Amino acid sequence: MTGLRYVYAVCRPFGTPLQSQLTGVGGAPPALLRHHGLVAVVSQVPAADFCEEALKAHLEDLDWLSVTARAHQGVIDALTTVTTPLPLRLATVFQDDSGVRTMIEAREDDFLRILDRLEGRVEWGVKVYLEPEPAAEPAPAGQPASGRDYLRRRRQSTHATEERWQRAEAFARSLHEGLSRYAEDSRLHAPQNSALSAEPGRNVLNAAYLVPRAHSEEFVELVDRTKDEAPGIRVELTGPWAAYSFVGEATP
Repeated sequence: MTGLRYVYAVCRPFGTPLQSQLTGVGGAPPALLRHHGLVAVVSQVPAADFCEEALKAHLEDLDWLSVTARAHQGVIDALTTVTTPLPLRLATVFQDDSGVRTMIEAREDDFLRILDRLEGRVEWGVKVYLEPEPAAEPAPAGQPASGRDYLRRRRQSTHATEERWQRAEAFARSLHEGLSRYAEDSRLHAPQNSALSAEPGRNVLNAAYLVPRAHSEEFVELVDRTKDEAPGIRVELTGPWAAYSFVGEATP
């Protein structure tokens, strides 16, 4: 089977070359496909792995997904250092260059509008976690608690847990309001499932912020100043990323 065109992102023409050793999905180096005033960043991938039927099977394979996502993200990260990319979804493929050009023409107005909005801006991610509660000390050996004592301790523990959660929610709400006023735009994502993310603690805030690249240092300092404000609460900052959360309906 012949190769297909894998598309990572669409952007405006840029003059700075990509890293010479950069490879994309399947190990192929990314190339630039120009059409009108836009550039699609593409590479060739085997049809045996990316045709419709093969993709259905691969999308159930977590190892394959992880390797593919890392390669995809590596190209996007490299683009973000030299231009403002509009990233496309993982495993966006077309039969050939003609199919990519047809896609660009069909979405050209949306692409240009969103690129204008994202120009010179990056995405920062902020997560807030309520740290796990310290383990309760066991009752002394030989002194079993009465039923009444047990129930009292349970009520106290439940009340303390509710108070910690309320404080964490209030902290996260205040932090998000402050960061949203500083950023040009923001998105609230669903809290992460700790069982899936393997992160300790309970995720209270999972948000993305669109920030001018020139103001990113101040944004990072703003987040850093909050990290020690609330005992038992952890604040994590990631980025700068391409503005995935702000691409909207233009992503095919």
